[in-house]
Amino acid sequence: MVIRSVHERFAVLTALLVALLVTGCVTTTDSRFSREADRQKAVENYVQLASAYIGQGNIERARHHLDRALELEPDSPQALATLGLIYNSDGEPELAEKSFKRAISEDSKYTRARVYYGAFLYAQGRLEESRDQFSAASKDTDYKDRGSIFYNLGMTQERLGQQKEAIASYRRASELTRGDPRSLLSLSRVMVESGDVAGAARYYKRLLVIMQRNPKLKHSPESLFTGIRIARHLGDRNQEASLRLQLKNNYPESVEYQQYKALISNDK
Repeated sequence: MVIRSVHERFAVLTALLVALLVTGCVTTTDSRFSREADRQKAVENYVQLASAYIGQGNIERARHHLDRALELEPDSPQALATLGLIYNSDGEPELAEKSFKRAISEDSKYTRARVYYGAFLYAQGRLEESRDQFSAASKDTDYKDRGSIFYNLGMTQERLGQQKEAIASYRRASELTRGDPRSLLSLSRVMVESGDVAGAARYYKRLLVIMQRNPKLKHSPESLFTGIRIARHLGDRNQEASLRLQLKNNYPESVEYQQYKALISNDK
């Protein structure tokens, strides 16, 4: 993917140089629009490269490509939002927030900037502000990864103690992702905690089916304890015993195993 993007970037720059050289051979209007299209595409490619390098942890290379994007378009919301990620990785939260806000100011409909800013605010513990950014972002029906926005919104609402809202967000996330295991587990867990164990059991069963079909998916302490609580409520002793044994053997030091021991102690 990176190599293909590099070739596309050079193709764009070559096209831009050609356009500049043959300006006298076309009308002024055609030349202006051609240069504008080339510039926008170049900015887009630089931002994509920068994002890829950020994902690899190569911040210096990311900064190099982002600088090129900002040279071409200083007010690019895409470049400004990505710059916020770089500032944040450099331990400059004030500059990161300034970049995120500026990106949103330049284009309030640029959803990715709100997603970045929402995640930043969540990490800062500013949960209500984070929730508001994710909520606004979730309204973009054209956003490619909308399911993850609803998942993040659900996490934020859950931490704010808004269980009803969190359940609705997790359920929407699971619908949009066609049953993402992470969303199904969070939905099951919060429904158990809210008292709707029967509802939680339906989603947890879907999670187990997905896990059976994909050997790479393994139980976490959270998924095992959630299943134990559901099994206890339904009186399924075999399921409870199986999950309890996995939790004890695989995660004896986990918080969830301590919670399980407290649960059975209270029953006694």
